Amino acid sequence: MKKLNILLFVLAIVVMSGCSVIGGIFKAGAFVGILAVVVVIGIIIWLFSMFSGK
Repeated sequence: MKKLNILLFVLAIVVMSGCSVIGGIFKAGAFVGILAVVVVIGIIIWLFSMFSGK
């Protein structure tokens, strides 16, 4: 019974740390995605201003 409790405890620690890592990856992915969208919109606005200025 004691081995089962230790096994469940270790399993819970591994699962919780795995969730933390996945959460960090998704947060970084969301930030990079938002940054990419802002950069693309900036480039489009810059291109429109170049062609409309001539």
